[in-house]
Amino acid sequence: MPGRRWAGALAAAVIASVLSLTGLAGQAQAADVNNVKNGGFESGLSNWTCSAGSGATVSSPVHGGSAALKGTPAGQDYAQCSQSVAVKPNSTYTLSAWVQGSYTYLGATGTGTTDISTWTPNTAWTQLSTTFTTGASTTSVTVWTHGWYGQPAYFADDFSVFGPDGGGGGDPAPTVPATPAGLAVSSTTSSSVSLSWNTVSGATGYNVYQGGSKVQSVTGTSATVSGLSASTSYSFQVSATNSAGESAKSSAVTGTTSASGGGGDGGTVPAHAVTGYWQNFNNGATVQKLSAVQSQYDIIAVAFADATSTPGAVSFTLDSAGLGGYTVDQFKADIKAKQAAGKKVIISIGGQNGTISVNDSASATNFANSVYSLMQTYGFDGVDIDLENGLNATYMSQALRSLSGKAGSSLVITMAPQTIDMQSTSNAYFQTALNIKDILTVVNMQYYNSGSMLGCDGKVYSQGSVDFLTALACIQLQGGLDASQVGLGLPASTSGAGSGYVSPTIVNNALDCLTKLTNCGSFKPAKAYPGLRGAMTWSTNWDASAGNAWSNAVGPHVHAL
Repeated sequence: MPGRRWAGALAAAVIASVLSLTGLAGQAQAADVNNVKNGGFESGLSNWTCSAGSGATVSSPVHGGSAALKGTPAGQDYAQCSQSVAVKPNSTYTLSAWVQGSYTYLGATGTGTTDISTWTPNTAWTQLSTTFTTGASTTSVTVWTHGWYGQPAYFADDFSVFGPDGGGGGDPAPTVPATPAGLAVSSTTSSSVSLSWNTVSGATGYNVYQGGSKVQSVTGTSATVSGLSASTSYSFQVSATNSAGESAKSSAVTGTTSASGGGGDGGTVPAHAVTGYWQNFNNGATVQKLSAVQSQYDIIAVAFADATSTPGAVSFTLDSAGLGGYTVDQFKADIKAKQAAGKKVIISIGGQNGTISVNDSASATNFANSVYSLMQTYGFDGVDIDLENGLNATYMSQALRSLSGKAGSSLVITMAPQTIDMQSTSNAYFQTALNIKDILTVVNMQYYNSGSMLGCDGKVYSQGSVDFLTALACIQLQGGLDASQVGLGLPASTSGAGSGYVSPTIVNNALDCLTKLTNCGSFKPAKAYPGLRGAMTWSTNWDASAGNAWSNAVGPHVHAL
């Protein structure tokens, strides 16, 4: 009854007023503070302790301010850096930090309740955050970060432990950053607009707006908005963010996409193609010259280029001794012969043991220049990105666009991420693929050495089944890649990978499911993707060891799609 509800509300208001006037109402809680000292490493390693001398401060890359932590694992030491933080008993705190690295961990011990930790494999700046509650007698906890054994250096910045003031002092709370200035269009394609702007002091990230709607969040001062229509004008703005809030949007700029379009390779790769890795080493598989690679392969990825002492730069040395005296001249001649037969031969960067790192503008330039030099020297048609120890989306995208500018529209760009790298569009590999969508040929994700993963329907699928292939491919297809930019990567035999081998029949069934909605397992895509590019295998050598059984079965099926 309306009358009674109004009377009850009035009575509650009167009681609250009386309590306030008489001082019986509870006092307002003090604002949470950041209890970490030197969380941005602006004072070097002050207040921090790093194991075995593994920590140092660097000026690049940084997330905020002018410095960040660099931890370098070595031997059995995984480069843990920690700080003892004063806290209050029986209180809840939020621990967070910005990190980048192949495997970077964040946690707290000595909480008096449940110690906590979290981690990420993302090599772009990523915020890790978790909460903990202190015990009845806990007055300090140890917060820490570390990398992992045998992995490259990691970086960390902007630590915070927000909660009740523990009395030990800490960094001041941030203020809302200023509005970004200098927003400009740096380049355009038929389907993307690249933007850049000036750094804002105190900002930990930036939001990119298209026509007033937020379309991206980035940590650097550049972004590429893709998926746009050709010959169309778009309005863009950016704002700066940190834990205190978001600035006002910048002045708008207009970017107009170009008229011609399409993905990479200038239309020179077949609509349905098979990719195979050729081993420039002898690991027990059949040793091959390029001329012996089965004709079903449309793209042959030469594995691998090597890192040099120059950051980001790569080189290539033919393993003539390991390949039975195969000479450089023979190798170059075989590349030309494959190209005359309509095939593409590209140089693959990375692999399981690859340590190439492109994490700033200088290394991006070195990467592009060195790969282009290899293309000129050997006649390669393009590059394959197979960096299994992570990558930086901003600078790898910059490097590949620079390479595209040198090589032209016929450049072939392929990628071979692991399954974990393509679970979300926020992952660095997925971001890179979307950033270069207009020049990207195909992403051949490795559906092996994986374990269980989420499909696009949110269900967990185990490797070795049609569902694993189709439900995970669906993430890429729904996440912004064109069907022509999606391929299925599988081992050619049980010797080609530690786990995840499936028979060619399973591969072909997955291709049918994705392109025709036939031969599916329990998962069935919402629609067919007849333009799906095809399949990839590791490797042509293991395929040859098994009598080319994989390419003889999968190749004709792909070409008949």
